[in-house]
Amino acid sequence: MNHISWNTTKKCNLYCKHCYRESGPEKMDDELSTEEGKKLLDQIVKAGMKVIVLSGGEPMIRDDIFELINYAKSIGMTVLMGSNGTLIDKEKAEKLKNSGLNAIAISIDSLDPEKHNLFRGSDDAFQKAIEGANNCVDAGIRVQLNCTVTKQNLDEIEKIADFASELGAASSHMLFLVDTGRGKNIKDVSLNIKEYKKAINRIIDKDIELNIQVKPTCAPQYKVESLLRGIEPIKNTTRGCIAGISYCSILPNGDVHICPYAPVKVASIREETFDYIWENNEVFNQLRDYKNYKGQCGHCRYINICGGCRARAFSNTGDWLEEDPYCLLKEA
Repeated sequence: MNHISWNTTKKCNLYCKHCYRESGPEKMDDELSTEEGKKLLDQIVKAGMKVIVLSGGEPMIRDDIFELINYAKSIGMTVLMGSNGTLIDKEKAEKLKNSGLNAIAISIDSLDPEKHNLFRGSDDAFQKAIEGANNCVDAGIRVQLNCTVTKQNLDEIEKIADFASELGAASSHMLFLVDTGRGKNIKDVSLNIKEYKKAINRIIDKDIELNIQVKPTCAPQYKVESLLRGIEPIKNTTRGCIAGISYCSILPNGDVHICPYAPVKVASIREETFDYIWENNEVFNQLRDYKNYKGQCGHCRYINICGGCRARAFSNTGDWLEEDPYCLLKEA
């Protein structure tokens, strides 16, 4: 299903080590206003998309976040949110539900509070994130727990997925670190390709075991790994990398990027309408024509189900059409 991630603000109450948007206490001076945001939502619907992910920074910092949720809902959209969870008390969880929020992803990077807090840059991030997640579950909002996988929490993958299930979450997504934003500063904790392959297969195994969805993210090779193992990915049905194909991101100032983790600006909604950009932009059209892909990705028989991570390709080579350096077939 086509969907958009809108970074509604760069401002955040945390200062996470890996933040792709390099968020923190400062707000961008030129963030989209409430009215510009509503126009953007109208244009997204006009482009044929009905799913919006409101993220940040921390979207709960925006004074108009409930108004934006309510507006998106009123024009027929499914409204999702990506949050650190720390600002969601019971009252705000109820207000999110009443405004029309369908689901929320909250990040838990370790079940060791000290490790999570160190990664997130706050001494009470873990406690408040868990409270926020519980408040959302209690309010009847569908919850997804996100975890950024690094060498530091690699041994916790299964435990975090189990914790998500016990919490009452609907899914547990394992996000693999991409060298972008502040993530460039912690390359030493990125997985090597052997650790990456093993982690993907552990996540696949956990997805089979649990009733909730357990899914690798920024790891399109999991589609091929599932296929080669003869596993029907019943709960995971989209193409591996969907950047520019059925998904893109919009920055706080209206710049349009191919995905949140690939800082490839294709246009600005302050210069062209989003529906026009989505239909006509040259970069998007390049990404949708697999003949344009290069290296291993360019002649891979699995291009239509994997596609290689465009963000990782861009980080490694400066070319979003190049091969993903974490291609597991190449390693085999």
